[in-house]
Amino acid sequence: MLKLGDMKRIGITVGDINGIGPEVTLKAVTEGKWARDVEFMLYGPVSAIKMLVREMKLELPEYVHLRDVGVEVSWNIGEIAVDASRAADAAIRRVVEGCLFGDLDAMVTAPICKEGFHKAGIDVPGHTELLAALTGTANFGMMLIGGGLRVTLVTRHLPIAQVAGTLTRETVQEHIELTGHALKMFGIENGKIGVCGLNPHAGDGGILGREEIELINPAIKQVRKKGYNVSDAVPADTIFYEALNGKYDAVVAMYHDQGLAPLKMIGFDEGVNVTLGLPIIRTSPDHGTAFGIAGKNEASPKSMMCAIELAIEMASNPNPWK
Repeated sequence: MLKLGDMKRIGITVGDINGIGPEVTLKAVTEGKWARDVEFMLYGPVSAIKMLVREMKLELPEYVHLRDVGVEVSWNIGEIAVDASRAADAAIRRVVEGCLFGDLDAMVTAPICKEGFHKAGIDVPGHTELLAALTGTANFGMMLIGGGLRVTLVTRHLPIAQVAGTLTRETVQEHIELTGHALKMFGIENGKIGVCGLNPHAGDGGILGREEIELINPAIKQVRKKGYNVSDAVPADTIFYEALNGKYDAVVAMYHDQGLAPLKMIGFDEGVNVTLGLPIIRTSPDHGTAFGIAGKNEASPKSMMCAIELAIEMASNPNPWK
């Protein structure tokens, strides 16, 4: 845990150099009003970052430092490129290493291109799984924050046809517990966790599906025995309204769009992704590379600013997974 007055060093990967990651990163660190005890270390292909700094007519403050990752890139704005993905991968690995060894206090990641990673032979579904592998983490999860909501996803990037068959009591229980630990990192003790049902009307007593009876509510009973403050399975068409009005401090959703559609409806420009379960702090803006607007100086840094603010906040509290 950081002590009062300690310098907080936040490692930021600029993501795919051909997307909007470098732009929103530079805007966020130069436009935000940051505390004097914060330094930013920006990791990526420095030559390309410096070219962008000149094009955007920026002056980097003394608390912003560029760190090269040793991968040469051809700066091709808006294009998928193997060299850009290799540089992004190298940046991720450097910042994870810095966090594990204590040189950095938190990690913020700008977006990568999954297709580019695949073409580069980097076989990972995304940031979350790569970070889990690099830190040796078996139990991990994804929480999205924005618009007054905190939402954890039990399943992430799965076809909808596979969701019901993938859910187990263990995975539901694991994600409720991850959510409870995360709330403590945000300074919320004994936070109330609402759990989405999978089916319409949370199964309506088994008429519309039995996952609530056979999987979700039994998992809830187990975590209650451990002292977690958690609801029974609640219909997804009401739980987010209730959470927004203060009934729940966080919601556990069963699948990707169930949780993220309502959050993005009310907090599209400020969404933050937090990886739960890691021995390091990791946040990211909740958007992609947006190749279509890259290089046009049109990208909003709001989500990146929110991700940085949350990383700084989390770096001041004990990490239960460290």
